[in-house]
Amino acid sequence: MQEAAGTAILQSDDDVLIAAETAAGKTEAAFLPLLTNAARREDEAGLAILYISPLKALINDQYRRMSGLCDALDLQCVRWHGDAPQSGKNRLRRNPSGLALITPESIEAMLLRRPGEAKRLFGNLDAILIDELHAFMNGARGLHLASLLRRVDDFADGRARRIGLSATLGDLGQAARWLNPQDGGSVKIIAEEGSRPELRLQVRGYVEPPVDDCGDRLDQSVVPDALSEIGDHLFARMRGNNNLVFAGSRRNVEALSWRLTRRAEEAGVPNEFFPHHGSLSKELREDLELRLKQGELPTTAVATTTLELGIDIGSVHSVVQLGPPRSLAGLRQRLGRSGRREGAAAILRIYLRERHLLPDSGVLDRLRVDTALACAAIDLLLQGFIEAPSGNPALATVAVHQTLSAIVERGGMRPAAMHRLLFGGYPFDDISPSIFADLLRAMASAESELIEQAPDGTLMLGRIGERLTTAHDFYAVFETQDEWRLVHGGRALGTIPLSNAVGTGSILGFAGKRWRVTSVDDRSKVVEVMPHPAGVIPRFETLTSEALDDRLVSQVRQVFAMAAPRPYLDEVAASLLREGQAAYRELGLDRERFVREGNDTLVLTWRGTALNDLFSAFFRAAGLECETHDLGLTLADTSPDEARAIVRRVETFPTAADLSPFVETLRQHRFDPYLDDDVLARLWICRNERLKGAAQQLLSEIQSA
Repeated sequence: MQEAAGTAILQSDDDVLIAAETAAGKTEAAFLPLLTNAARREDEAGLAILYISPLKALINDQYRRMSGLCDALDLQCVRWHGDAPQSGKNRLRRNPSGLALITPESIEAMLLRRPGEAKRLFGNLDAILIDELHAFMNGARGLHLASLLRRVDDFADGRARRIGLSATLGDLGQAARWLNPQDGGSVKIIAEEGSRPELRLQVRGYVEPPVDDCGDRLDQSVVPDALSEIGDHLFARMRGNNNLVFAGSRRNVEALSWRLTRRAEEAGVPNEFFPHHGSLSKELREDLELRLKQGELPTTAVATTTLELGIDIGSVHSVVQLGPPRSLAGLRQRLGRSGRREGAAAILRIYLRERHLLPDSGVLDRLRVDTALACAAIDLLLQGFIEAPSGNPALATVAVHQTLSAIVERGGMRPAAMHRLLFGGYPFDDISPSIFADLLRAMASAESELIEQAPDGTLMLGRIGERLTTAHDFYAVFETQDEWRLVHGGRALGTIPLSNAVGTGSILGFAGKRWRVTSVDDRSKVVEVMPHPAGVIPRFETLTSEALDDRLVSQVRQVFAMAAPRPYLDEVAASLLREGQAAYRELGLDRERFVREGNDTLVLTWRGTALNDLFSAFFRAAGLECETHDLGLTLADTSPDEARAIVRRVETFPTAADLSPFVETLRQHRFDPYLDDDVLARLWICRNERLKGAAQQLLSEIQSA
């Protein structure tokens, strides 16, 4: 793979996509030939290589790996992000050359605040290297980066080549098109499966107690729950090695890491379990990453997704997933952390929590959906499946953000020129000139006041637009929260949302420990804390479930229908799966799509999130209240016969345009509230019209059930 990449990069000017397993050597495959070319440049001003990463920590890691090599080649190597030293940035400003490692937000800040400097730095690039490419192919940050790359290209006479790296791409053709929207077919794809290590796998099931105790309280009075039992098993199995535990939410990370720390205290042994999430201070996170990488002390990190991407923390003994995997790409990325040493097996443990069943328990609880979902994910993992990126609902927010940013950078622009610069082609196909005109009118409305137009047609900032673009958090397209900063003994612990009410005497669980608030500075938003015997986990982010792919949910149905041997299930998990399979048979779900649940009806589509969302608009158009779940939808106050009648009287599934007035979630992202319903609806229609064939097929299946 490295030989093929070296040949492609050194002997051509083509864009290159390198797709290979985690730890296969993708970094060297790209950097060695790129640095070779950079060292051959003679008296050419400007950076040679721009390396872009989704994470500051990954930039720091790559800097450690590349700085010595760059020194030997007499090339500059500079980190450029919010936490990086200013000295390196100043040195690069004085002498733009070599390699810069940067985040999209730092590129945005430079274009916005120092456009002349950005042109000096980026105007003569040889290559733009994009790491963890899959992380940019869905969501707002990926669209943001795609727009930034267009603006960087506009500085130069010729477009810099693109090099993309990833271990988890579901559609190589789509990834190539992302790298080169004008000619994706010209991208040289170097894809190598590599030899995967032996996989050792166990899925363990736990049933919550019938008593609903408050798991947010961290003290000795907590009733043992499923998470406590999971903590017991982790403590017994994880000690003595380096491991990663992916716990999902920050709340889960804090709750589980505290339980593990308490077990170490009770056993009188050194603690080996530490939390890692985005609200912890940079110092705490980096200390843990370094401890893992050095490998001198056994360490288990309990993390959100913060350790999923390619930060070098060495090889870990095992990977743990709390709850069922909802993304095969994410599962593959996490599993790639284990089994890196030659001859070592990759070890994966999945811990599941299911509810205690009561006589009136609902259908989804009886089906034991999480257990079936975990089995389905494992089936697809063994088949080598990775889901492809889907439609992007963040398009409107990124379009608003980039329009404002480009106006600041250029001092004003005409609409047609701005559309050509920012939105001409993939992945902005849905922003047609017509939709862009509507978006500009909405941004200029009296309600928004984001922009205004001069008599000659030039777009300029409006009153609100000026306020937004001068804010310190404008560089990011994602929402940022106002936060309290927690401090102990002069050392920053991290932050919690300002929505948490804190006062002197309040107790908190944070960073895997328990604290009592000793003082609160409302003006500076600083909270001083000291250790305390009890604590309560703060409220963190509002959780949204990760979208499920059609094939994953379809495989869940196969898990219910087929009693295949699954030796990786422990006794409890196997029992839970049998319960779910028995409920599937008793309810006749091999043929029945409509199931009564009290006054409501469950519609089982056996499809992923995108189609379920579309069908929810379909049922709302029929006058029903509707909510989605992992296996389909719930229709409120509706009988199965009423639901069947609605479906059977429809011959052709309605168009997305017909259904758009019945969508309840048009505003999902940061700048959406500045746009009117018409613009957001038009973009929703473009995104969902692509599902028309799949929706018609599902309608036919439901009608014939």
